[in-house]
Amino acid sequence: MKSILPLLFLSVLAASGISKAQSITPAAKADSLFAEWNKPGMPGAAVGVVHQGKLIYAKGFGEADLETGAKIGPETIFHVASVSKQFTAYAIILLAGEGKLSLDDDIHKYIPEVPDFGKTITIRHLINHTSGLRDQWNLLAMAGWQLDDVITKQHVLNLVTRQKELNFEPGSAYTYCNTGYTLLAEIVNRVTKQPFTYWMQRNVFKPLGMKNTQFFDNQEGIVKGRAYSFHKTPGTIGPTMFSKSILSYGNVGATSLFTTINDLALWIDNFRSPQVGNAATMKQMLERGRLTKGDTLPYASGLIHGKHKGLAYYGHDGADAGFRSSLVYFPKEDYGFIVLSNQAEFNPPKKNFEVADVYLKSFIKEEKPVIVAAAPAKSESYKFDSTIFRHYAGAFSLAEAPGFVLTFKREGDRYYTQGTGQPQAEMFPSSDSTFFLKVVEASVVFHKSKDGKVDRITLKQNGDHTATRVKPQEGPHIPPTQFTGKYYSPELETIYTIALKGDVLKLIHVHHGEADLKIVNNDRLQAPWWFVGNIDIVRNVAGNVTGLKMSNGRVVNLWLKKLEDNFDR
Repeated sequence: MKSILPLLFLSVLAASGISKAQSITPAAKADSLFAEWNKPGMPGAAVGVVHQGKLIYAKGFGEADLETGAKIGPETIFHVASVSKQFTAYAIILLAGEGKLSLDDDIHKYIPEVPDFGKTITIRHLINHTSGLRDQWNLLAMAGWQLDDVITKQHVLNLVTRQKELNFEPGSAYTYCNTGYTLLAEIVNRVTKQPFTYWMQRNVFKPLGMKNTQFFDNQEGIVKGRAYSFHKTPGTIGPTMFSKSILSYGNVGATSLFTTINDLALWIDNFRSPQVGNAATMKQMLERGRLTKGDTLPYASGLIHGKHKGLAYYGHDGADAGFRSSLVYFPKEDYGFIVLSNQAEFNPPKKNFEVADVYLKSFIKEEKPVIVAAAPAKSESYKFDSTIFRHYAGAFSLAEAPGFVLTFKREGDRYYTQGTGQPQAEMFPSSDSTFFLKVVEASVVFHKSKDGKVDRITLKQNGDHTATRVKPQEGPHIPPTQFTGKYYSPELETIYTIALKGDVLKLIHVHHGEADLKIVNNDRLQAPWWFVGNIDIVRNVAGNVTGLKMSNGRVVNLWLKKLEDNFDR
């Protein structure tokens, strides 16, 4: 009732002709969007709105440190995770403009220790996430690391030098890859012969007046005025409702920028009127990546192009530990929006666009209150016959990335989907065959054949992506004992065990514990861990299992060799 009463109250005011609601300022409306975090004992967010290069709204809500009660303000320093990538890309483009490197240079020119995969990987591939390199976080997790372990640049480089193959041929596909941006920072380091953190401070942050911004590569360092990150403690309320989310990164490039609302306002101003770099620098920054077959990507040098209610913007989001961040800029309207949070459950992209709706109201011409108010209510309240969903439940493998599987299930009167290596998300019916998601701009269409079967879907997210049903076989036809054994990854120097405990097939790792395995068919297993999704079985000519290939979305076909039964005796 708490969220409904204010809306009813405003409706009564409008109906009675009282115009006070119309006098509420944009700042007051923005304040109301974050009111629930503006209380003691709550982590929260810092929020900024930039117009014509000026910070016209800047406030903090909640606490930067729940132990000390320090409040969040526009000057509070946040770790902004992947929002860092645009700064790393900018450094590379600045150096390219000075003739010190070319975006089409082979990365081996600067980092020769990267393995030779027989294919040229360019700096441009790294910037656009089209290199085919495997993602550092996924590899570390597969190797047994926890992401709150101390992880330094050298740890990442050690992984890179041990990679045995690529996910795909460079330039042929797009897969978000943090490894590429760690390597970009290292290229800046080697080209300039200066530490990346120092070069950025001297050539970008200081000239722009960003006094409280730095790339942070020392996990033991002290940063005065910083926020710490938190997450909700499951099953608790009151003073113990939140726990610390530990962040111990000692690596930069893909992440680890520490900054503030005040400083990011200066960065957004540099988009519109470059003080560091020039118009050509920004033009290159905004150039979208292209695949070798000609497809244009929405990604451009650490910035994602998109549209919100018909208005074009570019920006990026970030998430590490309990830190969440979002920065977007609408160039035509000349408005920028920033939300930085220290709570894992916070959704800055959603809040950022809610703030944008307040300040861009006069620009959203196609938004007509009567129509727009009715449309969501109609789609979200669609009377779906739940019995139909039995035809939809199951797993579907994406045609363009067979290692990526979308699963669909029903729990009571709610419907969920989950992609390989991703969290579960609720979806909502808008027709008998179409469901939409709220967490991202995406929908799924289930296609029924003439015989009534549903073996194909279309995922609509930045284009149409088809997927076909993965049909599991019944257990009695697939003896689980054929999969048991120990499997070793030369690339990660780690061992996974598959064991049968009772009637349940288990995947076991010394650091991660154990998880139930699902037998999809004779040649594929599925695990519930985000870093181990699909497991494809490799056999010799006699049909005996000789190894596995693990995939999780950002790592494809990681090879593990089956060990002899007595290898450790």
